[in-house]
Amino acid sequence: MAMIAAKAPDIQVTVVDMNAARIAAWNSDKLPIYEPGLDEVVRRSRGKNLFFSTDVEGTIRAADIIFVAVNTPTKTYGVGAGRAADLSFIESVARTIATTATTPKIIVEKSTIPVKTAETIKEILAANGNGVKFQVLSNPEFLAEGTAMADLELPDRVLIGGERTPEGQAALHALADVYARWVPRDRIILTNLWSSELSKLVANAFLAQRISSINSISALCEATGADVDEVAHAIGRDSRIGPKFLKASVGFGGSCFQKDILNLVYLCEHFGLPEVAAYWEGVVKMNDWQKRRFASRIVSALFNTGADKKIAVLGFAFKKDTNDTREAAAIAVCRDLLAEHAQVVVYDPMVSAENIRRDVLGDKMDARLSVAKSADEAVAGANAIAILTEWDEFKKLDYTKIFKMMAKPALIFDGRNILDLEQLRAIGFRAHGIGK
Repeated sequence: MAMIAAKAPDIQVTVVDMNAARIAAWNSDKLPIYEPGLDEVVRRSRGKNLFFSTDVEGTIRAADIIFVAVNTPTKTYGVGAGRAADLSFIESVARTIATTATTPKIIVEKSTIPVKTAETIKEILAANGNGVKFQVLSNPEFLAEGTAMADLELPDRVLIGGERTPEGQAALHALADVYARWVPRDRIILTNLWSSELSKLVANAFLAQRISSINSISALCEATGADVDEVAHAIGRDSRIGPKFLKASVGFGGSCFQKDILNLVYLCEHFGLPEVAAYWEGVVKMNDWQKRRFASRIVSALFNTGADKKIAVLGFAFKKDTNDTREAAAIAVCRDLLAEHAQVVVYDPMVSAENIRRDVLGDKMDARLSVAKSADEAVAGANAIAILTEWDEFKKLDYTKIFKMMAKPALIFDGRNILDLEQLRAIGFRAHGIGK
């Protein structure tokens, strides 16, 4: 919404939320999320044609186009628990729009949702409305955290799905005209509703599949003496495959990949395709296994016990340049190390101590988990270091100094393959990396 406001100064954009504290943060000098370049884009338009408000109903009545961007987490209860998307927030918003709107609206699905959700939204609007006509469009986002502003500035594509009716096509082209203010027309893809909804799930599933595929090969590389980076480079030079998403790691995280694959699994099961469901579920299972395998390697190198040993975890966010920890690999690794009675000290330059403790422990307490304010504080006296986020800061650390600060023998585990392991071994580290 901030990018639309910046690129189309004649369009008024209002972001609404019932959470007053969150809206206050969006109106402050410290935005509630960290994303490189976002502050500048927000400040450019805020107070001019970009507004943040808690007046949900008033904004609905005034709007011509309504983007629905609420959470769609994986269900934790009832039918489809652990796989299906929880659409309760989508349903709530649809009911609010239906009972509040007094003029025709274009409703745009921006949340990641299962295919055919538009049908549900239309039924709710028709059942609860007062005769107002609505057109429902699907416009999934394909942003990557850490590069979201660049992704918005020059997207690979903008996908918009609408109904094959005159009214649906008119709504579809109205939204396309908004993006066309800065996105070339040949990058704006127009489809039917169901193709658009499904494309988001499938895109994330394919990307996650590549990560799980190369991670599975990393285990084979360790067993055979091959180098997974060299294997990835060799196959990535094949134009049919390409180099992207072939970097071995401790596993993928974030709010999209696992949730969307599990949603895809649920859809396949729902439509009677168990073999297809099992295929995609394997991508998630491989990712979970890679996290467990990484923690097991650390314990194995510590003479098969983590009891009373200090392990420094550098990086907690699921990737660099974000403070998002949803499904971060660090959560599983920290839990596994704590289960081995290790003393785990975490440092991340953007994730708060409160968030780290909540993600790892929930409502429990465990004195063996602590959070450091710097990398030096985390590694002092540590038996091992595990690098779980590829922050640039960790590439630039003085590892000669760090080696002297650690207990001996000093172990380092590069879960993101961002360090030169041979140089670290020359210093004296027992250095380990994914696939090496």
